[in-house]
Amino acid sequence: QVQLVQSGGGSVQAGGSLRLSCAASRVTFDRCDYLAWFRELPDDRREGVASVIVRTGYTVYADSVKDRFTFSHDNARNTMYLQMNNLKQEDTDIYYCAAKCDGGTHNGLMNQWTYNYWGQGTQVTVSP
Repeated sequence: QVQLVQSGGGSVQAGGSLRLSCAASRVTFDRCDYLAWFRELPDDRREGVASVIVRTGYTVYADSVKDRFTFSHDNARNTMYLQMNNLKQEDTDIYYCAAKCDGGTHNGLMNQWTYNYWGQGTQVTVSP
């Protein structure tokens, strides 16, 4: 069973930084098409924050986080990261890592239904 285990997150004041990590087990990223970070919307859907096509390195960001967040992944460690800088109160949310590996259905890089593996979620809280 593939697992994505998240770490990082927590509480920070506006303008601060946090880094989220997501380590994969029982799968290697070279078997994955896409990796991504999502956050939760009020209606329980998930909003794409950043996504990468593993083979090419092409990365896309939500407009709301562009130039503040950076998505990276270390294939040797099978770990992905989300570096979040200049955090704003509206970034407060539960963040999830996700991967489309060994199958799954393509519905768009930033569409939650594309991804067949998910991390457990981690809370990020940004205070004034």
